[in-house]
Amino acid sequence: MKYRIEKDTMGEVQVPADKYWGAQTERSRNNFKIGPSASMPKEIIEGFAYLKKAAAYANYDLGVLPIEKRDAIGAVCDEILEGKLDDQFPLVIWQTGSGTQSNMNVNEVIANRAQVLKGFEIGEGEQFIKANDDVNKSQSSNDTFPTGMHIAAYKMVVETTIPGVEKLHATLAKKATEYKDVVKIGRTHLMDATPLTLGQEISGYAAQLAFGLKALKNTLSHLSEIALGGTAVGTGLNTPKGYDVKVAQYIAEFTKHPFITAENKFEALAAHDAIVETHGALKQLAVSLNKIANDVRMLASGPRSGIGEIHIPENEPGSSIMPGKVNPTQCEALTMVCAQVIGNDMAIAVGGMQGHYDLNVFKPVMAANFLQSAQLLGDACVSFDEHCAQGIEPNHKRIKELVDNSLMLVTALNTKIGYYKAAEIAQTAHKNGTTLKEEAVRLGYVTPEDFDAWVKPEDMV
Repeated sequence: MKYRIEKDTMGEVQVPADKYWGAQTERSRNNFKIGPSASMPKEIIEGFAYLKKAAAYANYDLGVLPIEKRDAIGAVCDEILEGKLDDQFPLVIWQTGSGTQSNMNVNEVIANRAQVLKGFEIGEGEQFIKANDDVNKSQSSNDTFPTGMHIAAYKMVVETTIPGVEKLHATLAKKATEYKDVVKIGRTHLMDATPLTLGQEISGYAAQLAFGLKALKNTLSHLSEIALGGTAVGTGLNTPKGYDVKVAQYIAEFTKHPFITAENKFEALAAHDAIVETHGALKQLAVSLNKIANDVRMLASGPRSGIGEIHIPENEPGSSIMPGKVNPTQCEALTMVCAQVIGNDMAIAVGGMQGHYDLNVFKPVMAANFLQSAQLLGDACVSFDEHCAQGIEPNHKRIKELVDNSLMLVTALNTKIGYYKAAEIAQTAHKNGTTLKEEAVRLGYVTPEDFDAWVKPEDMV
């Protein structure tokens, strides 16, 4: 492999000649061989591209960066956003907790790529754009990485998570209306309870997702605040006046999302409560989705030896040894996603606690876990919706069989003959393997006509 010599404040470093990154990236690449290479999420790199372009434009407007440098930086940032430089970001999540080397990775790539676009070789003559002095002007890793986090997190939530959850919510709301008159037996403590309709049961699922979406959307105003302009510790040292507001306006313009400068930059650097807060809403959705998926797979269990009250789509063979077996695989995939999200939430909570004094140093792991959760939830909701929820249908024969055989229909007699007599009917019927009506009449507590008039499942919902 051919190398070139790059320099930083610690001396010379050999860098692969065909790469745009520089000395600091190469040091990090060699010092942190932890896990898969290039594991820093692509969305974070894209967040950096947005903020570096915005910084260049703000710096030009405020008179501290020439227009030719602004345009060169912007052109390379556009290439990053188009995916043309994906192989230039080799760093891992498990690096410095401030993300300094990823910030420098982007700075070095932009500077060296701009040099090439200008018509020079990397390192030839006077460097056209300098990584620290130009690309990183008015910035610190301490305010760029949290800004990149927020850009990536916000975009993932509003472009992937929310649409995915809304899609599933719409299907469940439709099913709730469609099956509002299908009377089935209820279950509490996994035991028979009084009747309800299948539509009512599904409406509970839809309501859970509606509340989850509300909780998630309520966090977006905090997540939309960006740290850029705080520089090293939140004071804004080395930034021109008005830079923080202007750079946020450019980020909002470029991303088409309502980003604003953080009201308190000290909070934005030293704590990442916005990430913790929004991921808490993602955890809430995971809890809801886990309950929904478990209910669906249990209600669909069978086909002959389970509950079997609903049919779900049969998507693929379920066994390599049992012919004809089909499994609730979408439910299983969704619940595994939920488990991952809940695990990620613990990592994010621990990371959020590491804001010692004026800087949180768990930024990369918090960002990576957040982005994984947000994408998985959105994708899993779309998959579950398309391959399971839309195909849910009631098994009317099985539903009627279970309703007619339920002992808890006796609850309708409470107000007629009292709780204890009704309980005696149910317990005797269970013991003797008989029906409620048979035992109610045999015990002399009701007439056949009264039983038929009083115990009507459709009137109990």
